[in-house]
Amino acid sequence: MSTDQTNHELICADATEKLSELADESIDLIVADPPYNLGKNYGNNVDLKEREDYHSFTNTWLKEAKRILKPNGSLFCFMGVKYIARLYVTLEEDLTMVPQGWITWHYTQGMGRKRGFSPRHEDILWFSKNLDATFNLDDVRIPQKYYRKRNNMQGANPGDVWQFSHVHYCAAERQPHPTQKPEALIERIIAAASSPGDLVLDPFLGSGTTSRVAQVLGRNSIGMDINPDYIEMAKARLAEPFQGFDSVDPRKDRAPKDLPSAKTEPV
Repeated sequence: MSTDQTNHELICADATEKLSELADESIDLIVADPPYNLGKNYGNNVDLKEREDYHSFTNTWLKEAKRILKPNGSLFCFMGVKYIARLYVTLEEDLTMVPQGWITWHYTQGMGRKRGFSPRHEDILWFSKNLDATFNLDDVRIPQKYYRKRNNMQGANPGDVWQFSHVHYCAAERQPHPTQKPEALIERIIAAASSPGDLVLDPFLGSGTTSRVAQVLGRNSIGMDINPDYIEMAKARLAEPFQGFDSVDPRKDRAPKDLPSAKTEPV
């Protein structure tokens, strides 16, 4: 019998329509991995719109995202290089949200190129409704590289360049989805920007990673996707026993260097 006391709602719907049904200021955290408009095939739809149509789509769901966020809530949004600058301007200037960070997700393998530099990263924009957004640094610290008195030996701030491997196509954890994100990447976002019992929303759920990580971390979640096959995929993931996340920050296992020697004190 599962001991999970959290609730995870999975909705097969177009997020641009379904988000309007959610109550004002009802969501603690939004983790969004929207289509990048690069022509990927998502089963029952292809991610390819005219530029202005794509901007209209983006503006529609972002306006709803801001409305439903709680005052201390945050939006973390993945985006590719083609539209990342436009997305930032939309969030800061058009929607007057507060920029909290621009995170670079660096992955070690990717597509090769003969002309130009091979891409090895994606970007994640962190915006909030107000300056005082939830941020749990102690929950995402990583081991210090060196011992220094001035360092917090509980761990260091992970910074804004995150290294997580892709979920490779040959991995057992790989789902039949073209843009599956690693669980440990989503874990850092949810752990940092929400608290146990909070409600996390993913309006473009895909393979179900956000709902699965929210479940493991004791958060409630709502996941939306326009493809019914992906909703079924997410249901299956939620039913699986947890045996560890499918990726890790390689710094998590390091031990601080130059630790002081223990000294015997007189009794």
